[in-house]
Amino acid sequence: MDLKLFERVDSGKGLFAVETVSLIYNALTTILILVLFPRMDHPGMMLLERLGIVALTFALIFMYQAFPCRLTAFIRMAVQMSLLAYWYPDTFEFNRLFPNLDHWFATAEQWLFHSQPAVEFSKNCPSMWFSEPFNMGYFCYYPMILVVTVYYFLFRFEWFEKVSCVLVTSFFIYYFIYVFVPVAGPQFYFPAIGMDNVMAQHFPAIGDYFNHNDYLIPGPGFEHGFFYQLVEASQEVGERPTAAFPSSHVGISTIVMIMAWRVNKKLAYVLAPFYILLCGATVYIQAHYLIDAIVGFVSAFFVYSLSTWMYKRWFISPVFRQVMEREWAE
Repeated sequence: MDLKLFERVDSGKGLFAVETVSLIYNALTTILILVLFPRMDHPGMMLLERLGIVALTFALIFMYQAFPCRLTAFIRMAVQMSLLAYWYPDTFEFNRLFPNLDHWFATAEQWLFHSQPAVEFSKNCPSMWFSEPFNMGYFCYYPMILVVTVYYFLFRFEWFEKVSCVLVTSFFIYYFIYVFVPVAGPQFYFPAIGMDNVMAQHFPAIGDYFNHNDYLIPGPGFEHGFFYQLVEASQEVGERPTAAFPSSHVGISTIVMIMAWRVNKKLAYVLAPFYILLCGATVYIQAHYLIDAIVGFVSAFFVYSLSTWMYKRWFISPVFRQVMEREWAE
């Protein structure tokens, strides 16, 4: 198979769509930092980090203009996607300043389901035969994104910018919600109020508790499992008491499945078991309330449509417009 990594792509001076979206989100959160500056923990460092991301973005543009090929185009977009690992915990630096809303969601969960599904699910299915598949599904979140985006890069390059832009835009839509909707999820909220309160169906407000506390309980399930340990390690490194509602794990993975289905139905069938396990795992490992997962699924279709419309209307780059026109002409 000819990967065409060094096939020349027309060199344009403009931004790729994913870079435009990233810079817009960067600018919006920079304004928010300036507004909240006196209340934030380390606003100066956050501003410097944003400046560094801008500098990196333009350094990659200069690299691409010097060597305009598929590989350097991939590097430009892949770097912006990898920076999502920075932008995710960054949401916590904002929403930690606002009163926590978990008590509303736990109360709604109790009213709707007459229980706490995040507690009952793992409690009734504690064995390795449930724990390991669900943890495997949860761990496959980023690999699923990687597989689909690389597939587009290799086999449908003309759509690669669109896929990258829609994914990053979708992430940023969810992240912007997280900035202003401070919900931490059961794995943070339940230890904060104590399991006695949870069992008594008493869900008190905790105000800005997470501004000073970020204790994360170990996940339920088979503690000696391979995938259990992988998920625990990733949680310890990158998890914060933020981003529970709606579940971006469910939302983004649903968008990834839509993309897989559109490009290759066999690929979608291969990913489907991992997707189902991932969605179930969000509640099983107590990262989310069941409400979060449901709204994450429903919202995915709206977010995908909105992100696609924004790409076509505002963000498509001249370079990839030419690539698409050339592919269609052939």
